[in-house]
Amino acid sequence: MARAAIGGAEMIEKPKLTGVPLVPCEVCQKEIPKSAALSAEDQDYVMYFCGLDCYEEWAGEQIREKTQEAGEP
Repeated sequence: MARAAIGGAEMIEKPKLTGVPLVPCEVCQKEIPKSAALSAEDQDYVMYFCGLDCYEEWAGEQIREKTQEAGEP
């Protein structure tokens, strides 16, 4: 790991994974190894999630959207 001081604060850079396909989390956009991602298939594409928290946030939003489309309060 590399360390760098910026503006008096020390930051630690994580090493980049090379040769590992990365995908962005659908909710937080964090890049994660495709092999470690949770996925949900929609009609035309696959969405990836970095963990259950992001998946549950996305799933809750989908339910709210479908409820609003159906005209339910």
